[in-house]
Amino acid sequence: MDINVSSEIGHLQGVIVHTPGREVSLVNPELKDELLFDDIIFEEDARGEHLDMLDIFKAAMPSGGQVIEIVDLLLEVFEQDDARAYFVEQFVKEFPEANLHVIEQEMTKLNNQDFVNFIVQGYLKNSKGFTLNPSPNLLFTRDLAAVVGGNILISKAAKKARRRESLMMETLVNFHPLFKSVKENAIRIAGQQSIEGGDVLVVSNKLVLIGMSQRTSFSGLIKATEGLLDNGVETVLAVDIPKQRSSMHLDTIFTFADHNECIAFPPAIMEQEDNVVALFKDGDSIKTETRQSLLLALEECTDKDFNFIKCGGEDRTNQFREQWTDGANVFALAPGIIVGYERNTNTFNSLVEHGYDLMNQFEFVEEYSKKELDPNSGKKIAISFQGHELCRGRGGARCMTLPISRKPLTV
Repeated sequence: MDINVSSEIGHLQGVIVHTPGREVSLVNPELKDELLFDDIIFEEDARGEHLDMLDIFKAAMPSGGQVIEIVDLLLEVFEQDDARAYFVEQFVKEFPEANLHVIEQEMTKLNNQDFVNFIVQGYLKNSKGFTLNPSPNLLFTRDLAAVVGGNILISKAAKKARRRESLMMETLVNFHPLFKSVKENAIRIAGQQSIEGGDVLVVSNKLVLIGMSQRTSFSGLIKATEGLLDNGVETVLAVDIPKQRSSMHLDTIFTFADHNECIAFPPAIMEQEDNVVALFKDGDSIKTETRQSLLLALEECTDKDFNFIKCGGEDRTNQFREQWTDGANVFALAPGIIVGYERNTNTFNSLVEHGYDLMNQFEFVEEYSKKELDPNSGKKIAISFQGHELCRGRGGARCMTLPISRKPLTV
């Protein structure tokens, strides 16, 4: 597979996901805040909802498209002794308080399934009850990395609860053959800096948005920007957003739906001024210029008029309620073909008013499992899917996907 993502909306060809498993059932209510969950999730229903979402992806993807489970990649990569040794060494260093050195040799000898179960679920068989916290946030594969053009930016999680996932992704990029083409030019974030994939939106090969959020530090943003500008990106728009749980990443309040249409949470995007800084190369240095708004910055950089569709519609209360349940966090399968949680009815009504046909998950799968989706038809479809358990984890369709391959846009 050619790893390349040159837009947020190009026809999806390859995506990495994680269907929730036992790790979400191991979230103790007393530890949920530490594990970055607002509520506990019923595994069986969440798993069914996630699999239904993947059926939508498979119906929309072209022939040869791949939905890849990250656990399958981990099982494959740990067949390599050097990959296992690398992960274990870094694991012990990254979490000194866990005393992992006690079981370091045991980890190197586990069979692959038991080892992957341990790093995802936190439970190690036959080791006198040695346990770690589970990794329930692996569900949100978006935050592990961002493919920008033919490059990959490896995230560095802001919270310790997710740093195990960052190490998983680093190991995959270093050792799995899927990432061979991007391994050498991977953009890495070091030290105490942080950046997460939910803050990185690819407008084109030349233009990228990065949110300066609760999870992406200023230094992490600058380091990522330096790497991107050294690898073909011409402009990074840094978007300063509220540093709070409800808008932890830029994509929780803003996502792309079509060539010039986006879903936006009005208070944090449409009503803000002077919160965008353009960063670009000026000789060997990086120059910065403030922009009046995200809308004007996008229009200036792309020479296109943009339409921001309001998450939650016109009513203020609905805007806040539906942003809370990821109404602004839609995922584009192709230009104008987007997926989001069914419960955000006012957002879907706004999309209908802007020319989108509304289909539920079953209608879409029924129709497009029998015929090829034409991404250039000009037809716009907003697909709703049930996610009553999934949304308890505070992440929508974009949060649960890491696209690694999209077809280039033709217009």
